[in-house]
Amino acid sequence: MNFIRKNVSFPSEGLNCKGWLYLPKHMLNQQVPAVVMAHGFSAVKEMYLSNFAEKFAEAGLAVLVFDYRFLGEGEGEPRQHVIPAEQIKDYRNAITWISQQPEIDEKRIGIWGSSYSGGHVLHVAAIDKRVKAVVSQVPLVSGWKNAQRLMRPDVMAGFIEQLNEYRKSRYNGGDVQYIAVVAPEGEPCALPTPDSYEWFIKAGKTVAPNWENRVTLETMESFLEYNPAGLIDLISPTPLLMVVAENDTLTPTDLAIEAFQRAREPKKLVIFPGTHFDAYNEPGLSYTAP
Repeated sequence: MNFIRKNVSFPSEGLNCKGWLYLPKHMLNQQVPAVVMAHGFSAVKEMYLSNFAEKFAEAGLAVLVFDYRFLGEGEGEPRQHVIPAEQIKDYRNAITWISQQPEIDEKRIGIWGSSYSGGHVLHVAAIDKRVKAVVSQVPLVSGWKNAQRLMRPDVMAGFIEQLNEYRKSRYNGGDVQYIAVVAPEGEPCALPTPDSYEWFIKAGKTVAPNWENRVTLETMESFLEYNPAGLIDLISPTPLLMVVAENDTLTPTDLAIEAFQRAREPKKLVIFPGTHFDAYNEPGLSYTAP
């Protein structure tokens, strides 16, 4: 291996995020560009993010891979609280932290995200001009539109009513309520697609035993109101690469492409064969666009 990896911790909003810092061995005596990356909806860094980080490090980049607050090794209560605005704060604090490390060229920091974090990086790149390049893989671009694809209208209406009741409960001091991230077909969960269930359960058993199959119900309220591609036209002049799966049913392909079309140059779209989760392992991991 042409890189070293060390465990790191950095403060974010009064709590600590924890992660891995990759540094290329052959460039340890000079400042190098860096990539900041975190995972998607409820996922932890052990869920194959090393596959990407190692490739970036082999190419001569430093890489910071981290768990958000409330997830994985990140501090904070309630656990499994997946709130985009808070995770975006973690991304921006991660950029600040890594920019102050002596090995890093703070003028050359990029961000990478996938699925939910593929949406986060679109928003961060639009508002934080410290970012000099952004890669958005199989991104969520609109929570509301995405939910409409995953739920029948009657189911969605009932779910919104459930969220409204939970808001009353929270307001009156009620306990935190949870919903499963994935479940067998027909059971209620946040990500109701068969490939989501297969991927998360397999990853939880094989590489990420610290992943928990639940999120706070408030997470779902935030999901519906999240519109990460709303400012996509403001990313320019920062270069944007969007990587989209040809047959993505979890974050639908056409929604991502429509958002990409609203972005300004410089930008590039890569569509790889397969489904949402094929991006994380081979052969999708090493797919080269023609």
